[in-house]
Amino acid sequence: MADTLLGPSFCSTSIIFTSPLLVKKFNFHSSMSAIHCHCFSDLNPNPTRPSLLVFSGGTAFNGVVEELKKLTTRVAHVLPVSDDGGSTAEIVRVLGGPAVGDIRSRCLRLSDQSSSEALAVRKLLGHRLPLDPQHAKSEWYGIAEGEHPLWKGVSRPYRETIRAFLAYFQNEILRRPTNESFCFSNGSIGNFFFAGARIFFQSLDAAIFLFSRVSDIPSESLVLPVISTNDRLTLGCELWDGTVIRGQNEISHPTNGFMEPVKKERSSVPALPSRIKRVFYMSSEGSNLLHEVFPTVNPVVLEQLSSVDCIVYAMGSLFTSICPSLVLRGIGEIISSRSCPKVLLLNGSQDRETIGFSASSFVTAITDALNQTYGDPRISLKNSPSHYINTLLVPKEGEIPLDIQCLASQGIFDVVCMLTVIDMYLMSSRMHNQMCILQVTVDSIHDPKVGIIFDPQSLIQAILDLVGRYMSTNVTGA
Repeated sequence: MADTLLGPSFCSTSIIFTSPLLVKKFNFHSSMSAIHCHCFSDLNPNPTRPSLLVFSGGTAFNGVVEELKKLTTRVAHVLPVSDDGGSTAEIVRVLGGPAVGDIRSRCLRLSDQSSSEALAVRKLLGHRLPLDPQHAKSEWYGIAEGEHPLWKGVSRPYRETIRAFLAYFQNEILRRPTNESFCFSNGSIGNFFFAGARIFFQSLDAAIFLFSRVSDIPSESLVLPVISTNDRLTLGCELWDGTVIRGQNEISHPTNGFMEPVKKERSSVPALPSRIKRVFYMSSEGSNLLHEVFPTVNPVVLEQLSSVDCIVYAMGSLFTSICPSLVLRGIGEIISSRSCPKVLLLNGSQDRETIGFSASSFVTAITDALNQTYGDPRISLKNSPSHYINTLLVPKEGEIPLDIQCLASQGIFDVVCMLTVIDMYLMSSRMHNQMCILQVTVDSIHDPKVGIIFDPQSLIQAILDLVGRYMSTNVTGA
């Protein structure tokens, strides 16, 4: 059965802020609620282009973002803020607050590339400092003082805006006790800019707003933290043998050194002692199940979930990139109530979190997360997989076994590829709450580090074809 599968389961504005002090004169922080509503809505909705909401992490789906931009910009990217690896960990250790690495990474992928200045800004905010701490610190000072070659091509308004928040970040570091000295090794300039803006405004939403304007992200493309907070968040996981692991990086890509770069290669990390039962949030100082906390989901995420044309669970680290956004109260309730394509992008390769998993194991994990099966029984749901997933996209020659019989035992029936999406939904309505899942094979490519991955163009076309057919069906039916 399902349980046994997993264990023994800116908006546009003409204002350019040249320094944080100037921003303060405009009382920016007190106006964020109004700005937030304007910023995170479709300013120029185009009904001919489908709207998507994508649950993802900061790495795997990045590879298809630029291809997706060519076909539609009406996409809400929902990302976790619990990453505690790499340079993000050092920022959280010294300055606190939520992890911004995944958000910064997605913002850069969505940023404008149509001019030489846009490319210069993207290069600057995407730059990483050297691994050697002294060399990293020296280069950082050159960048903060505006003397580094990376500033070439960046006009004065952009330069002064970016430098202002880098300087604010530096000032916050200098205010900390000497025993909390900051290590710049492998540091991301984009992360530093993001952290400076978040601390100044005391708002993660304001920081995203500013970063989006500086990098000129399309107004219809939303980058949404699944939890809108100014506090530190810690992810924990419970294994089927009872072990509790604290920290996203420790779960997914443990490292030997605190500032060691996170390695994504499959062979670079040891296997877990047992399969993962569930992930949950815990207090920043907690170490066991008694320290579980229940943060509130970002209301803008719920708003977008209620209106988009398609919901996508992206490929990537299942338990540390996707599930942290699904275990929050309100997510499962809305997804289960929607009648739209709900698409699972199956990984092409196994990783530390999913060794031995089949396709049905992925479905079970997502269902359990949305149902909060192993959390507080008072708030758990009892929905079947059919309420959450109705389409499975599979990369050609992927390593994850497609166990059709197990999928059928979950109420999921494979439909041969000759059937259309219209057939799938008609059959679904006749099968009394059982789901027909359309298995679509999508072209793939081989990545030497992580194995089989989706071909970006083929994947995006498959998603848009799916949404287009479903929307046409609804129009015909109406």
